[in-house]
Amino acid sequence: MSVEFRQRKPGEYARIVWNRKWLIILPAIAIAAAVTLVVWRLPNVYESTTLLVVKPPTIPSGLVPTLSDVDLSMRINNIGQMVMSRSSLEPLIVKHDLYLPERASGEPMESLVDRMKHDITVEVDKSRNDVTNAFRISFRERMPENVKAVTAELAGKYVSAQMSAVTGDAQSTKQFFEEQLREAKARLDEIDRQRIQYMGEHIQSLPNTEQILVMQLNGLREQQKALIAEIGRMRDQRTLLNNQLNDLEQQSENQRNEQVSEVDVKQTQGYAQLRQQKAALEAELAQMRETLRDANPDIKKQKAQIQAVQKAMDDMVAEAKARDEARVRRIESTPDLRITGLKNEIQRIDGEIAREQQMVDDSNHQIGGIEQRLSAVPGSQIGLEALNREYETAKTAYDELLEKQRKADMASDVATNAQGETIQVIDPANLPQKPVAPKRFLLIILGLGLGLAVGFAFAASFEIPHLMTIQTREDVTHYTGLPLLVSVPELLTPQEAKKIPRRRRLLLAAGIVATIVAIPVLALALRFTHVIDRLT
Repeated sequence: MSVEFRQRKPGEYARIVWNRKWLIILPAIAIAAAVTLVVWRLPNVYESTTLLVVKPPTIPSGLVPTLSDVDLSMRINNIGQMVMSRSSLEPLIVKHDLYLPERASGEPMESLVDRMKHDITVEVDKSRNDVTNAFRISFRERMPENVKAVTAELAGKYVSAQMSAVTGDAQSTKQFFEEQLREAKARLDEIDRQRIQYMGEHIQSLPNTEQILVMQLNGLREQQKALIAEIGRMRDQRTLLNNQLNDLEQQSENQRNEQVSEVDVKQTQGYAQLRQQKAALEAELAQMRETLRDANPDIKKQKAQIQAVQKAMDDMVAEAKARDEARVRRIESTPDLRITGLKNEIQRIDGEIAREQQMVDDSNHQIGGIEQRLSAVPGSQIGLEALNREYETAKTAYDELLEKQRKADMASDVATNAQGETIQVIDPANLPQKPVAPKRFLLIILGLGLGLAVGFAFAASFEIPHLMTIQTREDVTHYTGLPLLVSVPELLTPQEAKKIPRRRRLLLAAGIVATIVAIPVLALALRFTHVIDRLT
């Protein structure tokens, strides 16, 4: 049959604790000492705080409407997302040399940015009616000067971001209405243009307009005939002048070719003498090489003479070429006044022909327009009235947008001049004098409590298997249901009586050694896992 577990008395539990006291005390000492070592080596952390308030608009919203209906607390949250972004925090880390030990150990910038986000606290203060009117920005770090500078810069980022957001909303709203107004104005102008064009295209529907158009058409045709005749005459004159110009240019080319020297410098007597001298020197050099080496001074002297003769030949060719080029440039730089005059005259005639041809094209366009109007069917009054109604509708929409733009301009000026809702720093960032972390005494107490908990867990792991067994007289009576008649104590030999205390002392010494060894090991583990850092 099943027997219920026997509940122990407090005295029995106290006796169990006393028997297992070293299993409880040694882990508690090891963990508490390791935590103490780590905690006392933690650097001091300082905190700086700044207070910002939302300044209400200086101009009543009834006089100038606001541009945005978004609650300011939501805008502050949006600004916080921008301020807390990596692109915003990473320059602060580099500028103020934050987290230098972590950066020196090679910790990536992403984790440093995440840590800085954790070290920044933004607490929004809500007064009556849950309306956001103030909030605090706090930052924690090891150096008090850096804490103050970073907190002040974060506050400045909030202020500048709010101003940018307000002015950005103002500018975007203003640009929106300007774009809408431009489109409405373009639509209005387009309808007006269509109306004028419609009236022009249907001008034959008006009284006494057909005879006027016929007279205009006849006049344009007569003018076109005269222009065509004048264009033909000028083209004939241009052909004659082109022939004269070609003859003059051919004559000028022949004269220039005659004046340019056709004598090749290589055929002159001087060049031939130099060539013969060079050949003689080269022959002598060949004879000398049969008996002498190239390093011989006579050989080197002979080569120098050959190079000097070759240089003189090259200089003669270059001088002749330069003289010919100078002569050609001199001839080309001297303009022929007859050719210039003919070209100017031809250019003038071309301009006149183009102008007359443009007039012919314009007259053709005008004639086509008049003929189209004459062939149109009268009776366009219905279409004109429809255009008038469309124009009035567009004009009304344009006037409404014009009024909205005026209000948007006023609201934009208010936002630009910082007369609307703004964020203002009330309490600048302070220079902290005392550290706010770590709470060393509290962490040591927590370490001691954790050590005791681990010790009790060790003791329980050894005692729980014995709780369901018969250990005492009470266990015999409870689990058997029979009265205890007699109990026999444990009988030990003299050797066993000496051996048991010795074994206990050895186990205690081993536990103390393990505790001493475990203290630095646990301290290193706590440092590398940064468990204590997270608690601070």
